[in-house]
Amino acid sequence: MRRRPAPITVKRQVSVARVQTISRRAMRGQLRFGHQIWPCALGRGGQQVMKREGDGATPIGRWAVRSVYSRGDRIKRTSTCMPFTTLRRSDGWCDASDDRNYNRPVRHPYPASAERLWREDHVYDLIVVLGYNDAPRRRGRGSAIFLHAARAGFTPTEGCIALALPHLIQLVQRLRRGSLVII
Repeated sequence: MRRRPAPITVKRQVSVARVQTISRRAMRGQLRFGHQIWPCALGRGGQQVMKREGDGATPIGRWAVRSVYSRGDRIKRTSTCMPFTTLRRSDGWCDASDDRNYNRPVRHPYPASAERLWREDHVYDLIVVLGYNDAPRRRGRGSAIFLHAARAGFTPTEGCIALALPHLIQLVQRLRRGSLVII
């Protein structure tokens, strides 16, 4: 009796971006993606395992890359394999933990607290949405962890990860479904 050979399993390679800092209180770090290493700004509250809404901390964990948003008047559509949305002036993200749309995109004017995604300061010209506290959403655990453009001097964020815009564009071009950010 002849034995059948075992089936060959091809593993799909997941692209991973790793964020590293010197210490948990560090507000600057580096993002490593493949052979690239780029400086980044982190949350003013350092890094936390148990993040809370408004604490300014960057949450520690493994977060799936969900989608990309950009301002079409400033950034032309970048080639990416990720779901892509062009921002409108009315776009926002709900950060009111008692609202039914907490940690979801909304349209302004919105009756509850919601951050405006259309900004004049260029920070949200290109946004990568990470899958933090979205499935399931837990009230008060923090909303919307983004990869976005850094301010001059890499000043701390409100909990997001900020890269120089040219580096962010390079990253977006290389992301694909299943990509992860590990902090």
